[in-house]
Amino acid sequence: MRISLRVCGQLREFREFQSLSPAGSWKFLRTRSSHVFGRSYASVSAADLKFGQPLHETHPHLLGFGELTPGISAAEYAVRRAKLASHLSDKSIAVLASSDIKYRSGAVFYEFHQDPDFFYLTGMNLFTFLFWCRLTMMLIGAEKTGPDGQHIFHLFVRPKNSKAELWDGARSGVQAALDVFNADEASDINDLHRVLTPLVAEASVVYTDIPKGNVVSTLGETYPASFRGQNRLLEVLGASKAIPLKPVISELRVFKSPAEIRNMRLAGKFSGRSLTDAMRRRFTKEKDLCAFLEYEFKLQGCDTSAYVPVVAGGENALSIHYVRNDDILREGHLVLADAGGEYGGYITDITRTWPVNGKFSPAQKDLYQAILNVQRACVALCRENANVSLDKLHNIAEHGLKDQLKQLGFDLSGTVSLFGA
Repeated sequence: MRISLRVCGQLREFREFQSLSPAGSWKFLRTRSSHVFGRSYASVSAADLKFGQPLHETHPHLLGFGELTPGISAAEYAVRRAKLASHLSDKSIAVLASSDIKYRSGAVFYEFHQDPDFFYLTGMNLFTFLFWCRLTMMLIGAEKTGPDGQHIFHLFVRPKNSKAELWDGARSGVQAALDVFNADEASDINDLHRVLTPLVAEASVVYTDIPKGNVVSTLGETYPASFRGQNRLLEVLGASKAIPLKPVISELRVFKSPAEIRNMRLAGKFSGRSLTDAMRRRFTKEKDLCAFLEYEFKLQGCDTSAYVPVVAGGENALSIHYVRNDDILREGHLVLADAGGEYGGYITDITRTWPVNGKFSPAQKDLYQAILNVQRACVALCRENANVSLDKLHNIAEHGLKDQLKQLGFDLSGTVSLFGA
């Protein structure tokens, strides 16, 4: 099979974008069309495609047609960037850096986890990338060519390197930043200082969450000494006109798209099934149950664990973030599992408690039922028309637990600071 590289990128993106938002999509399509169709497209064998992360063309068992990441299309990422740009000031830019690779010892690295905001805007699950966008007002001529949200999306990426890729696997490279991730402009990361610094200097406002002291640690450790020695970019990013970007992105992420909701439901379904399967089995060690959950999350369909699981038998469950998971699970005790899986960047956080031997004692059953009563009451209030804030819900849960425990005969006279008045 032979395909056009552009089919996995912008050409498909704009077809889907038009179907996602019929009311406003044509203007976006029209203003961008000369940029898209002015390029040439190479026809290559799908078997020859090599990128730094899965795509539909290379991993159809993981991604559907049009998806850049599981369940999320390239069009949706374009919409997110446009929404971000519409919330920025004129003649401003936003600068985001990808996460670093973290090392546990020498060259032994931890599993990579992308910066959530960077991932939300790009769909790139790769390290050593820098993303920035600027409004159309920053273009030569300072003429705004479209409605709010028009912007230039520029990616700085690691170039292809056949020798390095023998060790670390395929890199997507500069061309894929254009063809796959739909950047308007793309550059070698080694050109970062030369290209970005003058634009940052000219911007009215720089939106970024890169602390001045972290630019070197984020980028300098990976790139040549010529970049590490440059202080001009650090000074610009640390200037008074730099303001936090996270509040803007956080506001955008409050409301989830239908595709995001589907991913969240899948993450919940896969994780819930894993916990249910664990309850059906018998474990004698915390570490065995922990290992089973982490394995089962992936087997059910998750990408990985959402966080380090808490598997606490008996009184170990009194520590909220007990993660040693190295004790014995004893007959007659309860075991608490606080764990969840991650799917497409969306995570679950599930806590369940059950008897190690599979059967509640009368006292355990009463306590379990008391907590279940409060949980059900709180879940019933998790709807828009209940008009209950998270803080209010937290207070309801605290007072509900206090009342339930009192009914069971617990003396709570010394727990005023925990449950309030």
